[in-house]
Amino acid sequence: MKRPNIIFILSDDLGWNDLSAGGSKFYESPNIDRVANEGMLFTRGYAACQVCSPSRASIFTGKYTPRHGITNFIGAPSGERWRRTGRFTKTLPPEYRRALKSDEITFAEVLRRAGYKTHFAGKWHVGGKGALPTDFGFDINRGGTIHGSPRNGYFSPWDLDNCEADGPGESLPIKLGRVTAQFIEDNKDESFMAYMSFYSVHCPIQTTQELWEKYRRKAISQGLADKRFKFDRRKPVRQVQDCPIYAGMIESMDDAVGIVLDKLDELGLAEDTIVCYTSDNGGVSSGDDYASSMLPLRGGKGRQWEGGIREPLYVRYPKAVKAGSTCDVPVSGIDFYPTLLELAGESVPAEQVIDGRSFVSLLKGGQDKELEERDLFWHYPHYGNQGGDPSAIIRNGPWKLIHYYEDDHDELYNTETDIGEETDVFGENEAIAKEMRARLDKWLKDTDAKLPYPDPEYDPEKEQAFLAEQATEVMAKLEIEHAQYLDAEWQPSEEWWGSRPIIDD
Repeated sequence: MKRPNIIFILSDDLGWNDLSAGGSKFYESPNIDRVANEGMLFTRGYAACQVCSPSRASIFTGKYTPRHGITNFIGAPSGERWRRTGRFTKTLPPEYRRALKSDEITFAEVLRRAGYKTHFAGKWHVGGKGALPTDFGFDINRGGTIHGSPRNGYFSPWDLDNCEADGPGESLPIKLGRVTAQFIEDNKDESFMAYMSFYSVHCPIQTTQELWEKYRRKAISQGLADKRFKFDRRKPVRQVQDCPIYAGMIESMDDAVGIVLDKLDELGLAEDTIVCYTSDNGGVSSGDDYASSMLPLRGGKGRQWEGGIREPLYVRYPKAVKAGSTCDVPVSGIDFYPTLLELAGESVPAEQVIDGRSFVSLLKGGQDKELEERDLFWHYPHYGNQGGDPSAIIRNGPWKLIHYYEDDHDELYNTETDIGEETDVFGENEAIAKEMRARLDKWLKDTDAKLPYPDPEYDPEKEQAFLAEQATEVMAKLEIEHAQYLDAEWQPSEEWWGSRPIIDD
């Protein structure tokens, strides 16, 4: 009997409300919306980390980040090298693994052993030579490297292994959609798993002139904001969705998803194919290109609040999932591993210790008390490029406790009554907070979590000067720059539309 096919679609740096299915009134994503509208939309879908490499490793392994050891994006400085960033912080981040461990058994490897044809296209960023997709269960690797952003940008000529462009100026996300669709056609009579991992919408933000003009006009028609940024602790944070370059990137990525979904329809495979869609971390509201807003959630990529970890998470499988259904039970990237294996009729290998739990019962419209009542955890002992703090998080029911490593203090939020995490209610709920902190401390110990440590060269005056500059000069510059994106006379760099220096995270 032929097992269900699997299409796993992962966006990079795309936030909880960066899609029209997630509530955006500015961005347009009709193809990705199909996955949500024809399947199940999880209102509390989470990434395993607020930055990319750790989250990606957790999807592949089913493990929390301290257990697999990749706790920051690969390439980030740690230890004393962190000082070179000029952030003047109180602590130094610990070392972390720069690649998946060779003994990890990814869910792709389990499926390949079971007879699936497996295909990877796009961003990998969980290891280089000796730790590439073909070393972890994929028969084919189209474009996966150690790098976290597309070499030379989103239009050819780009520099990606085994993913040559068909001509100058070709769109990278469209290329990924085409090679994935071709793989599907080539293996339509076999059980297959295709992992389409976009570099989009990571910086540099780039789009075509036509899409820039389309969304520039749309932003103007919706009314332009006088201000787009507010300062929140360490950096300015975008409060408005009106960047026409970023909107164009979302549309191109969505078009690529449409290529794959249309191929499934053309070949009559949609009924027998599981399609999963999610993102690796929150949208970029601060740092990088400051491209989007996660409101009503606080923060975004790299930050410890909901905007940094809550994601779009949709699953379509007509044979088991009711179209148009929603689920409010929190699920995480660590849960895909057991879920997909169960749907494929496979067990988790005994030698692969995982933290995730299957949510198949939820997909089928049932309940799962253990999933509903379990704790979810995060551990990020680093400083995010986007202004995040070294911290650990425990979430249960409405409660979310954030522990800060710099000064050992805790914050407690009720995310049901305060979705924007504006009010710390630790003082009014100390008993709850202390119980959660005890469970968090036990989890950190059980997973052998690596912790940051004080920097003996810390200079508080230098740190305050840096933060003051962020709150004044940097924020003022951002206001001017982002207003210019909507000026009819604005011109991009010579390299391409919206090209910016690449930040490899």
